[in-house]
Amino acid sequence: MPRNALYAQSGGVTPVINASASGVIEAALARPDAIGKLYLAHHGIVGALNEVLIDAASLTPAQRAALPVSPGGAFGSCRHKLKREEEFDRLVALFAEYDIGYFFYNGGGDSADTCLKVSQLARERGLDLVAVHVPKTIDNDLPVTDCSPGFGSVAKYLATSIQETGLDVSAMAPTSTKVFIMEVMGRHAGWLAAAAGLASHERRLPPHIILVPEIAFDTERFVADVQKMVAEYGYCSIVASEGIHYADGKFVADSGTTDAFGHAQLGGVAVVLADLVKNRAGFKVHWAVPDFLQRAARHLASQVDLEQAVAVGREAVDLALAGKGGVMPAIVRTSSRPYAWKIEPAPLEQVANTEKKMPREYLDESGYRLTEAGREYFFPLIQGEALPPFINGLPLMADWRFEMLPKRLPAFKA
Repeated sequence: MPRNALYAQSGGVTPVINASASGVIEAALARPDAIGKLYLAHHGIVGALNEVLIDAASLTPAQRAALPVSPGGAFGSCRHKLKREEEFDRLVALFAEYDIGYFFYNGGGDSADTCLKVSQLARERGLDLVAVHVPKTIDNDLPVTDCSPGFGSVAKYLATSIQETGLDVSAMAPTSTKVFIMEVMGRHAGWLAAAAGLASHERRLPPHIILVPEIAFDTERFVADVQKMVAEYGYCSIVASEGIHYADGKFVADSGTTDAFGHAQLGGVAVVLADLVKNRAGFKVHWAVPDFLQRAARHLASQVDLEQAVAVGREAVDLALAGKGGVMPAIVRTSSRPYAWKIEPAPLEQVANTEKKMPREYLDESGYRLTEAGREYFFPLIQGEALPPFINGLPLMADWRFEMLPKRLPAFKA
């Protein structure tokens, strides 16, 4: 009898994480000779530990069709670091009870760590289990892979947003707001902030200043450059990564708290920068924090991003059935002009707990604008418009209510 499989989503969602789920589900259900049942954990590894499971075969045709075009995490996500021995024991019991031979964990760097631990657990406990990490993250900081599914769509949204807001500010600048600041995600890597620079194909166009974690923030230089941009163009449009920091490594906007994985909780850098500009330069400032908007904006998804998201999900199943566990299907760029890519397995030891920084050469000497090398990297990832279906003027949203399977194991609280 074919072994069963378990799929779960983890970490912050993306505009296309459900497309990867679709890739896994469709590939798995198409192989009844190799995979018996596909179980979906509700809310990630926490759902697996608490035995809150969905039989993928119970999904309606409408739900399956909606996955590739829907934002959010259809099956619920989580942030949870496996630490306790009883959690590992619980997973072993779950895998045994449901005859799980394949485990697919769809997430970013921290999720790669969880998937690696499950793979190591299988080896240590002598389990017949193949664990494969399905990549996603809007931060684009997963190593080995050329890009991370989710990033291209968010890059497209942010470049569009700074382009549109630039027109707004320039129209009002003579008598009102002269500086606009958009804060984007990115704790240690400035991929998203830099990608917003695609909107500026001329020096006079926004964003005029890009601030990334890879380049230390200098208060005096920043204020002086804002004044210079306003003097030259009449206004100044800025994109700042949430994780920009001073030369001593201190975050410009550190809340003093941490998440489940020990990462500093950031947010509010736009407010700090706005106060600087207002108090030191005297300009009227507006700021915005796209926050969840950027990672939920499925209505402006990149077609390339969507295709890659589905492809890594399908490839994860193929890798698992080939017995290649402890790996992640990585996207390998074979050409930028024209853009071409393929997928190859990457060992999770090279992925987990490692962040890929943006190359310095993607920004010019000032650190404020994209170079040709940066444009060549970013532009292919935002190509194509993968519009969702609309009804009554709004994107059609799926009904993600599911029938959970009855529990078989003793009660457990993760």
